[in-house]
Amino acid sequence: MVPIAEKIDNVGFFSLEVWGGATFDVSLRYLNEDPWARLRALKQHVRKTPLQMLLRGQNIVGYHNYPDDVLTKFIEKAAENGIDIFRIFDALNDTRNLELSIKTVNSVGAHSQGSLCYTISPVHSTEYYLKVGKRMAELNCDSICIKDMAGMLMPEKAYELITALKREVGLPIHLHCHSTSGTVMMTYMRACQAGVDILDAAFSPFASGTSQPPVESIVAGLQNTKYDTELNMNILVEITEYFRTLREKYYDPLNLIDPLAERVDTGILTHQIPGGMFSNLISQLKEQNALGKLDLVLREVPTVRKELGYPPLVTPTSQLVGTQAVFNVLSGKRYKIVPKEVKNYVKGFYGTPPAPIENSIRKKIIGDEESIQCRPADLLDPQLGKIPEALKPYIQSDEDVITYALFPAVAAEFFKRRAGQKKEKPNAPSLEQQELQEVAAVSVAVAAFLKSTQSPQAVIPTRRTRAGISAWVLAARQEQIRPVG
Repeated sequence: MVPIAEKIDNVGFFSLEVWGGATFDVSLRYLNEDPWARLRALKQHVRKTPLQMLLRGQNIVGYHNYPDDVLTKFIEKAAENGIDIFRIFDALNDTRNLELSIKTVNSVGAHSQGSLCYTISPVHSTEYYLKVGKRMAELNCDSICIKDMAGMLMPEKAYELITALKREVGLPIHLHCHSTSGTVMMTYMRACQAGVDILDAAFSPFASGTSQPPVESIVAGLQNTKYDTELNMNILVEITEYFRTLREKYYDPLNLIDPLAERVDTGILTHQIPGGMFSNLISQLKEQNALGKLDLVLREVPTVRKELGYPPLVTPTSQLVGTQAVFNVLSGKRYKIVPKEVKNYVKGFYGTPPAPIENSIRKKIIGDEESIQCRPADLLDPQLGKIPEALKPYIQSDEDVITYALFPAVAAEFFKRRAGQKKEKPNAPSLEQQELQEVAAVSVAVAAFLKSTQSPQAVIPTRRTRAGISAWVLAARQEQIRPVG
């Protein structure tokens, strides 16, 4: 990303979403990279375009609610490391889970963008979204994002919703749609006609399917209209070629990407499963040798979602609904197996569902236990700084403390690997030391070469054998023993 970052910075985008969501976990767990270091590296090369992150409200970048002290410190450090815009959402649109995030983002002088998780159900009307949007305005959000994670927002509904939000809430509207259903370009055009302020897109090598629509196509399609973005198409093409080359070079050597996730799926208009969730379902069924039951699971998902109160299918509720649907199908008996996370959801530990949970289902899942009525994080004790003594020598920064609070097991392994890598590599020499070493290497090469000269030499010295070691071999060896940064 770094080699092309400055060129992307010159396009003129409203923002670049570069952090948050699953990227934090993935960096640690699979790439063995510090997510904070990745952010700082990008910020060094992107100076004009605001950097944006996806913040899961009280879930931060994880899959459950975290205490207030962890959330507050995370936002403060994220802003300090380079995040300018925080897109904040709660999977249930429960604004109680957004209040502290929005307040903290505003306190550090960053842009707070409240998100409406868009879904379709008997309770998710335009009036419902207006109520949530008005509450976000009361909390002093700077803008509102309509987060259509499954690509189900149809053109006329987009026009109706954006028009209503612009009229009754009055904040800038940022539309985020996925391409899954195949209708997104029509939706984006109708959104423009409704007065949308910002559209999300992806560079074409990474676009379409369960991703966003291609930015190049949007820019070209809006040229010479009153919605013309005026972005430089020539620069976009250069960036596209760069990423296309990378994609062809590195594309899925382990066959982790299923082709089903890269094409239009009109079935989503029925099962409403967003891209990330769809990929997870395929992965779960493959592990169980049960990919042939995918259609049964896709039919089970809407039923489970209805029984659990119509939660929007976005992290983490998409995982809860999807996993329960898989268990219901594979076990042969519905709710025979119920994960702990689903039980906690029914108990209210993720927030208030959009609609009441059916009593018969509640009974099957938690028996006679009562659900909590307060904000879930009110029940959590402060967590920062609770680091085992054995791990403290591996902690190098405040960011490490936060990382451990978010993902204790994964972070501990990462810290130990990082320490091991540093032991294997000596500290990098200073610039002055490097210069002295280079001078020494050249001096050794020249002195040895002159000493070995007893007859006229070719312009390109030949390697001597037996009589002595070539000066160039000496120089190369000197280079090899220099400390590596």
